[in-house]
Amino acid sequence: MGPSHMRQKDLLAEPTWPKRPKRLPKSHFRHERRRVASKEMGGAAVAVLAAAATRQNRAPLASLLTRVVRGLHDASVVAAAAEEDKAGAGSRRRRRRSSSSLLLGPDFLDTWDLPPRAASRTPPPQDGGADYGYTATIIDGKSIAEDIRLHIAEEVRQMKSAVGHVPGLAVVLVGDRRDSESYVRYKTKGCEEVGIKSLLAKLPGNCTEDEVMDSVSRFNEDPSVHGILVQLPLPQHMDEERILSAISLEKDVDGFHPLNVGNLALRSRKPLFLPCAAKACIELLLQSGIELMGKHVTVIGRSKVVGLPTSLLLQRHHATVSVIHAFTTNPEAIARESDIVISAAGVANLVRGSWLKQGAVVIDVGTNPIEDPTSDYGYRLTGDVCFEEAVKVASAITPVPGGVGPVTIAMLLGNTLDSAKRFYGLID
Repeated sequence: MGPSHMRQKDLLAEPTWPKRPKRLPKSHFRHERRRVASKEMGGAAVAVLAAAATRQNRAPLASLLTRVVRGLHDASVVAAAAEEDKAGAGSRRRRRRSSSSLLLGPDFLDTWDLPPRAASRTPPPQDGGADYGYTATIIDGKSIAEDIRLHIAEEVRQMKSAVGHVPGLAVVLVGDRRDSESYVRYKTKGCEEVGIKSLLAKLPGNCTEDEVMDSVSRFNEDPSVHGILVQLPLPQHMDEERILSAISLEKDVDGFHPLNVGNLALRSRKPLFLPCAAKACIELLLQSGIELMGKHVTVIGRSKVVGLPTSLLLQRHHATVSVIHAFTTNPEAIARESDIVISAAGVANLVRGSWLKQGAVVIDVGTNPIEDPTSDYGYRLTGDVCFEEAVKVASAITPVPGGVGPVTIAMLLGNTLDSAKRFYGLID
């Protein structure tokens, strides 16, 4: 049978085309579009899982590369620490503030590596006042802040010698809240100690929002001012967001400008300034040699001043972060699973010993004024954590006062110095 005959036979044969699909009514397509739109609105998690499934074959290689980079990073940190210890042998090494790149944390690929986990979690303590025999290490914020301030003071002297100017910090204080006045007093004193010029615009609590905006505008236009902060909280009749957004981005040393917060949230970007209290929490942990990568950290409170930026900064350090707030169900159980607890709720003695697992690290950001007739100011400051109970369970803890507060002010001074350096072209 020749080729031509075969072709003719093929043409005469019954074609084997796939059957034409049944025509669907238009209503079907309307329902389908609605179903897809509904999935897209709430399907971000599904998309992430699908993407992870399609790259399973690449995961071992990516995981290997991540581990190699992580190993190189850890080795460089250890080598740097060894070199510093060698240089400071025989005398107490004076601590300097960590660089911005170190505080922002290493930039590793977010590649999932899921080895089998046979280890179970430590069961919660049955006794709220349990004493595990721990005597927690006290993280001395005063000592750390003092070392950082000494380095800042030296850099300010070098700047004055190089350009003939010193950094300038302006504070806007509205109202007569005792805690706000106390914070401003500490900040002004800190400026004097390191040689930074300080200016204060004090306004009555019943002033208008436009008056506050005018103060901010004047400081924005003053070339001798390199940092501006509006002491929070503001009176309830004022639009806090509008006022904070009016601060020049280049002078936002508190780090609350929307662009600074947004850049902090995006790991691929670098904010001009890190919020000072969040920066202080990470500084205290780094200076104390506490590992963050892979640790479960619970942040109590989600304010824009402390809780939110702290949780964002911890994620840059690849910690697993839980956030507890006023509407959280069973916050005690969540906190008790954590390796590190950072409390910034603003509620005195909220965190009891029963909230902590054995050996947890506690950073107490709370500064709550409690009436005390024996104090010079008529009150004393206490933290969110019940110190007497926590010190029996935790492995390390910050006191109040003398913990986070002094380091927060040191971070503010450091941000102001960096802003002035940027203004005079001393850094990029």
